[in-house]
Amino acid sequence: MTSAKRVAVIPARGGSKRIPRKNIRDFCGKPMIAWPIEAAMESGCFDRIIVSTDDREISELAMELGAEVPFVRPAELSNDYAGTLPVIRHAVDWLQRNGEQIEYACCIYATAPFISSEDIQRGLALIQMERASYAFSVTSYSFPIQRAIRITERGRVAMFHPEHFNTRSQDLEEAWHDAGQFYWGTAEAWLEERAVFSEGSAPVMLPRHRVQDIDTPEDWSRAEWMFRAMQNAKANA
Repeated sequence: MTSAKRVAVIPARGGSKRIPRKNIRDFCGKPMIAWPIEAAMESGCFDRIIVSTDDREISELAMELGAEVPFVRPAELSNDYAGTLPVIRHAVDWLQRNGEQIEYACCIYATAPFISSEDIQRGLALIQMERASYAFSVTSYSFPIQRAIRITERGRVAMFHPEHFNTRSQDLEEAWHDAGQFYWGTAEAWLEERAVFSEGSAPVMLPRHRVQDIDTPEDWSRAEWMFRAMQNAKANA
């Protein structure tokens, strides 16, 4: 039995409704999936970097970029309703059934161009130090969520938490959300599909300017503006 203690698994299915082919669409000069693959390689954390896909074009590109595609993701895990947990569980299970002894697997999203090798390294150090089930990227909300409002059926405004109308912002607890970049997990946690948002997880905190969810064309445009701005800042530093 070989010993690939740590693996990266990049989920990248072919179907995408709102942004067609977004996993391999050009993003600031490279296919989108190239950015996370390069970050995973630069981190030096992994024995293997695997792309889980059902798509031949994605598979061929991933291998050209230096990743492995040792299996075709099953159709039942490639539809619009397939969650991350079963997709990574399938990859870890496949690897172990094919002779690999996995200690940690890191899910890295294919549409995470802001991911950095340093943050991946921090995640590994954290999950090991804390003996956690998972360690994943988070960032803070820019506005107190306790003062959030909703639009009613009558087109009016109502607070989710009206008891905080007069509470000062600085007196409210800071809230965080999933940054949607990477999720380190033990093999056991993935195989058991343990809940990620739980006491068993440790947060890898990222600054808000390096986090952007990309689900719509508007998200994509904003992400490219942010990415170019950061590249210019680095070049001028």
